[in-house]
Amino acid sequence: YLARFLGAFGIDLKEARVVPDVEAEIIAAVNALRSRYDYVFTTGGIGPTHDDITAGAIAHAFEVPIDYNAEALALLASRYKGGELNDMRKRMARIPAGATLIHNSVSAAPGFQIENVFVMAGVPLIMHAMLENIAPRLRRGKPVHTRTLSTAVAEGRIAASLAAIQAAHPSVSIGSYPYFNENGVGVNVVVRGRNPQDVEAATDRIQEALMAQEIGSKPDDR
Repeated sequence: YLARFLGAFGIDLKEARVVPDVEAEIIAAVNALRSRYDYVFTTGGIGPTHDDITAGAIAHAFEVPIDYNAEALALLASRYKGGELNDMRKRMARIPAGATLIHNSVSAAPGFQIENVFVMAGVPLIMHAMLENIAPRLRRGKPVHTRTLSTAVAEGRIAASLAAIQAAHPSVSIGSYPYFNENGVGVNVVVRGRNPQDVEAATDRIQEALMAQEIGSKPDDR
């Protein structure tokens, strides 16, 4: 979802990592990635439980203090009435100094942005809402257009054709992703590019190559 969302803004996803709930590893990953890329997006680890340590780790990565944020506390207080706003839920209002809140229309607990790092919830619905909130902050490039063709054939049978088509269409990226299921093997061929005409031209060539081998395929916009 995040890759598709960013692609619509012309932002390429360059790297994805799964980082355990270990503070030192979160710090190392964030510091390595924020110096390498324009944006870093994290999901998860900002909830109310003891193992939600992302906010504190981000603060340590930037070497800034972390404390209860007045605006975040007010948001939580508007949702949790009376004694419902307990100490554990208040943990969701701990925000590193200098960070800007990321609001969401689903729940009160905010994420936050500090420099080029966006820290969001791990719950998909809430993360989607947070992405909508940060959209105006992102610098836009040309959108990435994508076409996908699926074929029930082993990858090796079409590898040479794909290589030739890629060489003939350098402005697009052609990827092949094999799959295995109860019906046998197959390949999803994905064509990406910023010029929709170039993407369509390469897709047509791939479709022709598959049909020439009497391989059934079905184009699908993604």
